[in-house]
Amino acid sequence: MGLGGRLDSTNVITPLVSVITNISWDHKDLLGNSLHEIAGEKAGIIKHDIPVVVSERQPEVEEVFNKKARKENAEIFFASDEFTVTLNSYGDSVDILKGDQRVLTGVKLPLRGFYQHRNIPGVMKTVDVLQRNFPVTIAQLKRGLEQVVANTGLKGRWQQIANNPTVVCDTAHNYSGVQEILRQISTEKFNRLFIVWGMVRDKDVNPILELLPKEAIYYFCQAGIPRAMDAKNLQQEASRLGLHGEAIPDVNEAKRAALAQATADDFVFIGGSTYVVAEIDEL
Repeated sequence: MGLGGRLDSTNVITPLVSVITNISWDHKDLLGNSLHEIAGEKAGIIKHDIPVVVSERQPEVEEVFNKKARKENAEIFFASDEFTVTLNSYGDSVDILKGDQRVLTGVKLPLRGFYQHRNIPGVMKTVDVLQRNFPVTIAQLKRGLEQVVANTGLKGRWQQIANNPTVVCDTAHNYSGVQEILRQISTEKFNRLFIVWGMVRDKDVNPILELLPKEAIYYFCQAGIPRAMDAKNLQQEASRLGLHGEAIPDVNEAKRAALAQATADDFVFIGGSTYVVAEIDEL
């Protein structure tokens, strides 16, 4: 979490287990210009004699983690080798498998983002490792997964905040995260798509902007932090790539502008930055 592994603020503590999620393009100005370099920075969270769980095996970077783990004498586990997640036929819950065995069935996840299916194996393997210190029953694990929002107050993970029109926000802000968000939007039924979008200025925004749908109606905004990219500048960059809309700096004013144009059959998405989502009034 935070800014990679080596530079992460969590390095001030000695954990029982370290966890690394999938590697994607993010913070290139600080973490590196290749996935290999970024993985090297993320591997900085691996500590001597402390087990590490990597949620997803990615062939292009796995040896970075293996090498660091050998150096630190740390057990390393690639959770995706052991656990998989399947959506049930009704689409309202998931089953979690360890190998061919279903260890949890009918789990109703309050975190509805598709990308959570890639995070859950890491959660499951982390709990496996922690069993050495804190025994956790299957019933407790299922309850924890189903009540994670209520227990932690976690927000902005494919969070629906209104109906008619549907309004959803999500904090996904790197390349792979945005890909997953767009995949999920593509499964929704709506007439027109409105996107309220803001980003930070200390990253290369073009690769992500190139992913966004050109048919959407945009409202470019900026969070109230020094790192935020100026809404007008973001609008100009987006326009060069065929994305068109208004620049309305305040997140909530941009949201209201989108809602003023949207009808009950439309879909409004708010995202692009954790800081943008954090400033939405209803959260």
